Amino acid sequence: MFLFPKFTRALLLKFSFGVLLCVLMGATAVAQDWGQWMGPNRDGVYNEAGVIDSIPESGLKVKWRTPINGGYAGPAVADGKVYVFDFRRAGGKAVNDPLKRAEVKGQERLVVLDSKTGDEKWVHKYDCDYNISYPAGPRCTPTVDGEHVYILGSEGDFRCLKTKDGELVWKKNLKTDFGTEAPLWGFSSHPLVDGDLVYTMVGGKGQGVVAFNKLTGDVQWKSLDCNAGYCPPTIIEKGGVRQLIIFQPKGVTSLNPADGSQYWNAPLEPKYEMSICRPMLSGNMLYASGIGGASVMLELDDSEPAATEMWRGNPRTSIFSANATALFVDGTIYGSDCQAGSLMAADAKTGERLWKTFDATDSKQKRRLSHGTSFLTRIGSSNRYFAFSEVGDLLVVELTPEKYTSMGRFHVLEPTGEAFGRSVVWSHPAYAERTAFVRNDKEIVAVDLAAQASGAGSGSSGQSASGSESR
Repeated sequence: MFLFPKFTRALLLKFSFGVLLCVLMGATAVAQDWGQWMGPNRDGVYNEAGVIDSIPESGLKVKWRTPINGGYAGPAVADGKVYVFDFRRAGGKAVNDPLKRAEVKGQERLVVLDSKTGDEKWVHKYDCDYNISYPAGPRCTPTVDGEHVYILGSEGDFRCLKTKDGELVWKKNLKTDFGTEAPLWGFSSHPLVDGDLVYTMVGGKGQGVVAFNKLTGDVQWKSLDCNAGYCPPTIIEKGGVRQLIIFQPKGVTSLNPADGSQYWNAPLEPKYEMSICRPMLSGNMLYASGIGGASVMLELDDSEPAATEMWRGNPRTSIFSANATALFVDGTIYGSDCQAGSLMAADAKTGERLWKTFDATDSKQKRRLSHGTSFLTRIGSSNRYFAFSEVGDLLVVELTPEKYTSMGRFHVLEPTGEAFGRSVVWSHPAYAERTAFVRNDKEIVAVDLAAQASGAGSGSSGQSASGSESR
């Protein structure tokens, strides 16, 4: 056997360690996709190494801006493509009366862009006339599943397309195919793909939720006597089984995702059938809330699919989320309260409010802000979050049970929507490829989140200010 001199062996060992380190670093640097609403697991967690944990006073780099049309649907990002769903208005007056439908003519479009440049790759469009309240555009984030992408429009156009070029695979219309009516604020249940099935809320007797074969569009099962509401289905694993969690206008229901049979139901009735925000799981606790003082904390059984009520909120406890799903982390709930309009923290065991701030919804606001909204995304397993405010600011914030701390903000785009007499942008960003993809009714913007590129990161001199207020 050939023997290397001692110093040569040392150099080889050092070189090998360096190569291994580079490989490991490269592995953690793999870009993460954001192929559906609230991220890969629909939990509002962004797991990608090398992103900022503060924002410097100089701001962040904008990679590109691309014109689009109206909509509330957040973008999806997968395999180097950005999927954004919009509405090109051709006639009618888009007046936002919260309780009145508006008639507007136009087209719904799925626009697919290159994630690096913002250049258009393909567009799928179809004529679609609206008869809904807040008729700016679609609500549902596209759901990307390998070679296919699923879209659900405001008037119930449910379609499967090929991600390569937008070729139509199958289509349904929930109103005509199921004899149902579009909810007042449009169909909003972001399609959920699981295995061979794709689920969405439809509404009606025996068809509150429907499971379709994802490749053919054939109905596999229907379940529940309820209206559609606005909340997307999600799947959890508890009690030794997988459970499909449905927040419908009359309660939170657990179903067997394979056949739609019911495991349990917990009554919960938000005003105006506004079951919107997905119930959030932490440990054995499941939290659901809506407008009008509707909130409940459930304890899920470990040995069987069953739930027991722990507490219900009252006007001085809990967080009543509407536009943006609250995050539930290590025994604390963080979310924007639709009645107060501030970002709040609450103790999950009791519902007691711990702090509140307007800094992450509208920093200029000091008093009640109807439906004040901030879209939260947790950065890995840390206490830091991206918060996107309704006035178009991207923030890095630190959230703990004790306090709220801002680590800097960057104004990304203008709030082009209208609600309650003020300008807002109500759309959940996508986070992928160390980039934030944010849209309003006029453009989609890609903002660089890479720590080195921005000059921000661990130990950087970003803005830091406590924004917590008394309870």
